[in-house]
Amino acid sequence: MQIIGVHHIAVIASDYERSKAFYTGILGFALDAEYYRAERLSWMGKLSLGGQYILELFTFPDTPPRASGPEALGLRHLAFAVADVPAARDELIARGVPCEELRTDPNTHKAMFFFRDPDGLPLEVYEA
Repeated sequence: MQIIGVHHIAVIASDYERSKAFYTGILGFALDAEYYRAERLSWMGKLSLGGQYILELFTFPDTPPRASGPEALGLRHLAFAVADVPAARDELIARGVPCEELRTDPNTHKAMFFFRDPDGLPLEVYEA
């Protein structure tokens, strides 16, 4: 098998409307399609950035909370590339999103910082 790329990332949210507003209104994703799957009591939204399908947003009833911290087993975080990391952080803070301090990746010397989505999923902004 030869993998040619990442097709999409799936995120399960506790509150579909709140997370949809965060990913579209704060982070700038476009909502390409959404479906209510009655048999699963589940919403599914398909979101894109710059015309590229990248994220599926789900809700399911009675999902357990995420294990605390980005060091839990499984997906550690999602990282988004931006041209101006300090400006991205300033914009998120201005929109009421708590952000960690700016850091420099010790290996690449690129700027970066972490913040969280409405359910505490760790997200990173990284210098392109």
